[in-house]
Amino acid sequence: MSGDRHAVRMIDVAEKPVTVRTARASARLRARPETVARIRSGDLVKGDALSTARLAGIMAAKRTADIVPLCHPLPLDAVDVEIRFPAGDIVEVETQVRATARTGVEMEALVAATAAVLAVYDMTKSIDPGMTIETVRLEEKTGGTRGDYLRGG
Repeated sequence: MSGDRHAVRMIDVAEKPVTVRTARASARLRARPETVARIRSGDLVKGDALSTARLAGIMAAKRTADIVPLCHPLPLDAVDVEIRFPAGDIVEVETQVRATARTGVEMEALVAATAAVLAVYDMTKSIDPGMTIETVRLEEKTGGTRGDYLRGG
């Protein structure tokens, strides 16, 4: 192998134990309250943004290795996408991913949350071009040799 410290490489995980790995991530979309009301009611020209966002998140999690160059392709056991409205101008997406694998699923959860919130943005950009996507972050992970992580915990 090259000794170049700048070389890009996929980490060899062959010697790591197979364990149950989970990760939870979130993303927020800030929009005008009237836009959020239309998202909630399904009153959009393109259709139901909530169902579309859930499907986008699930599909994106399954394709993470195609999007993020150094991620290992993983057989996912489960992907869950929840959408909440914590304030009149906020759409919050939370994803949870689980796999039985040698490496974690943090990137799959983050990609799922990002894709889900992007789907909502795409479906509403014509009525609210000033929306912002904010606070995409890992909330929690479990499994693996480096231990668990809980934001704020």
